Amino acid sequence: MIYVMLGGPATGKGTRSEILSDKLKIPHISTGEILRVAAERDHEISQKLSNGELITDDVINALLYTRLSRDDCKNGFVLDGYPRKIDQAFALEAMMRKLNTRITEVIELVVPTEVAFQRILGRRECPKCGKSYGIDFPSMNGDNCDECGTKLEIRSDDTEETLKRRIATYQMLSKPILDYYRKKGILKTIDSSSHPEKVLGVI
Repeated sequence: MIYVMLGGPATGKGTRSEILSDKLKIPHISTGEILRVAAERDHEISQKLSNGELITDDVINALLYTRLSRDDCKNGFVLDGYPRKIDQAFALEAMMRKLNTRITEVIELVVPTEVAFQRILGRRECPKCGKSYGIDFPSMNGDNCDECGTKLEIRSDDTEETLKRRIATYQMLSKPILDYYRKKGILKTIDSSSHPEKVLGVI
């Protein structure tokens, strides 16, 4: 069972990937998390992330392949945050061949633009422990973090203008990826407007 989760900003890829992972008892693989772990032991990667520099595809692909080769992925995984461009889709296909497996389904999450705006503008994050809260999963402690009690903050990049740019970038880069998986017959598009548990009930 290998699922690839795609979607633009505020479609809920991370949350829904985690829920699907728990449901199927397979790992949730996030390229963002892979890079964070790599940065802890690789000074060059750490510096690039700190400076906001791009990490090359060669580095990301190598790190991802190493992670997918681990024993806990033998029964499948949910991949979140990759591929982001068509060259990465080709690279992922090559990884699948090396691992002697194939993608079960590519899930594209979509939401109306107004829902994306509501989610982004309603998002809050704990500056201490990093836990995020939003419309689907609000804090039970008002304006404070449920985990550590720290006052929640709005992320500096959670603005309408930033979201518009991110949506436009996703649409431009994702079209060839979606066409590629659609032609392979493994693309499924799901409206992600409702609560995550309802969304994943149709998979």
